[in-house]
Order: sequence, then structure tokens, then C-alpha cells
Amino acid sequence: MSEIYNISIVVPIFNEEDNIKLLYENIMNVVSTNSYTYEIIFINDCSSDRSKIILDELSQSDENCKVIHFIRNFGQTTAMTAGIDYAIGDIIIPMDGDLQNDAEDIPKLLEKITDGYDVVSGWRKDRKDKGLTRVIPSKIANWLISKISGVKLHDYGCSLKAYRKEVVKTISLYGEMHRFIPIYAKWQGARVTEIVVTHHPRKYGISKYGINRTFKVISDLLLLKFMEKYATRPIHLFGMFGMFSLFSSFVSFILMMYFKYFGGKSFVQTPLPQLVILFFMIGILSVFMGFIAEILMRTYYESQNKKTYVLAESKNKI
Repeated sequence: MSEIYNISIVVPIFNEEDNIKLLYENIMNVVSTNSYTYEIIFINDCSSDRSKIILDELSQSDENCKVIHFIRNFGQTTAMTAGIDYAIGDIIIPMDGDLQNDAEDIPKLLEKITDGYDVVSGWRKDRKDKGLTRVIPSKIANWLISKISGVKLHDYGCSLKAYRKEVVKTISLYGEMHRFIPIYAKWQGARVTEIVVTHHPRKYGISKYGINRTFKVISDLLLLKFMEKYATRPIHLFGMFGMFSLFSSFVSFILMMYFKYFGGKSFVQTPLPQLVILFFMIGILSVFMGFIAEILMRTYYESQNKKTYVLAESKNKI
């Protein structure tokens, strides 16, 4: 007999009128077959088709089907965040609303959670998307993300994942960062793994993703890496760069004076005077930017009483 899970399935929706009912039926088939205690949270990201009407009908027929309507289009990450915020299940499972994720994979994700993992990420090993515009850029992005983050996953872009609620509810998301939740979780000490999941070709509607999203993801990744390494000490990054620029200014000044008095070249015959000024200004600005960043980050932590550490456990009362 299957273990009974209390799960929240989170589904962002944007113009998926032809997919919603089929997706709901697929999910219901899985949760009823496995006797899960469940809720399905659809987040309507201000769809312009009949998605709102269909979702409202589902919510009226099933009290475990919950619907959130946004007042305007905020994007997938914000929709995912809203679903996670309102989820009450012990295990939160986000998935796409376009029927490309398969609800039949949910039990496999939950089995891995039972094995002791905190995050189980889906891997669309046999991906049914256009190779040139979707698959190849995705493979490049996934490789870069793994290299930069140090978290080895094959498919960060797969929405179908499973999270323990105590892990995912502590993470704040911005930009396109919903795909980086496993990285956040891993950095906080969570156990992360991945499994191969089924991926179907899109039958209805049009894809909302383009190759431009790859560049947005890389930009978010650079910010994420900065936050991971320097969130509590930004002066180390800006100060280091500033000191290097000031040193370059000093070296340029020495060379400028050498060429002036020993090399037979006037100041206007070399670019060194401009480099002296340029490096000096960059150095000073970088140091002051570090000061400002340091003040902002300390305000961020202290105003919300946030800690700069995460406890694994403690013994006796402290």
C-alpha cells in the first residue's frame, strides 16, 4: 500500500485554456489512485483567454482545487512564489500547466522524498522541444549553472520538482530564479537529487519561452552567485576590485613619469595619463560602492532580524 502524503501541487497558468481540464484530470487520477491528501493550487497569471473561467469552474466543483488570480501578468517565478506561499501541504510539487510535465511522475518524486531527500528535481532526459531554439540553449545553460553553482543537475528548467515545505518556504524568489531553488536549498544544507521524468510535446497553445530567456537565466545566476559568496561581505568584492584599480592607477602613473623623464615621450604621446585618471576614479567609486552595499546588506539582515547562518540541529536547550 502506498504511503499517504499530504501534498500541494502548484501550477502557474498563463493562457492554457485547452490544457487546464486535462491536466486537472491527470492530477486527480494520480492522487486518487495513490490516496494522497492533496490540494491543487492554480495561479492564473492574468490570462487573456478562458483560463480564468475554467479555473473558477474547477474550484467550484472541487474544494481542494484552489485558484489565485493575479491582477496583471507577473511572470512564472512570481506565480510559483504565490503558490508556494499559500501551500499548506508537507510536500510542495510545482509543475507546468501545458501538459508537457506528466502527473504520473509525482509518485516517483515522492518515493525519493521518502528516501530522505529534501529536494527532488525532474530531469527531462528525452525532451520533446525544438532542438535549436530550446534544447541546445538549455543544455548550455544547465552546464553553466552547474559549473558556477557547484550543484550538479542536468535540468534546472524542469518545473516538475518536489520540495519539503520547510526547505522551500524559507527561500525568496525574484526574476527567473524559481529554477534555482535546488541551488538555494543545497547551499542551505538540504539533500538534493534528481530523477528522470517524462516529457511530452506540447499539443495545445503556444510556448511562452524563447531563446532570450537563456540570457535572463544566466544574468540571474550571476546575481545568485554574488549573493551566495558576498551577501554578508560585499565590501570584499568591491573593495578588492577597487584596490586593484587603484594599484593599476599607481602603476600607470609610475610608467607615465618614467616615459616622461627617461623614455623621451611627453604626456600627450601615451594614453597613460588617461589611464591614471580612469583607474583612480574606478577604484574610488568601487570602494564607495562597497561601503554602500555593506550598509544595505547589514540593514537587510538587521531590520528583519535575519541570521547569517543556518543551524542543522542543537543539543539541549540553548
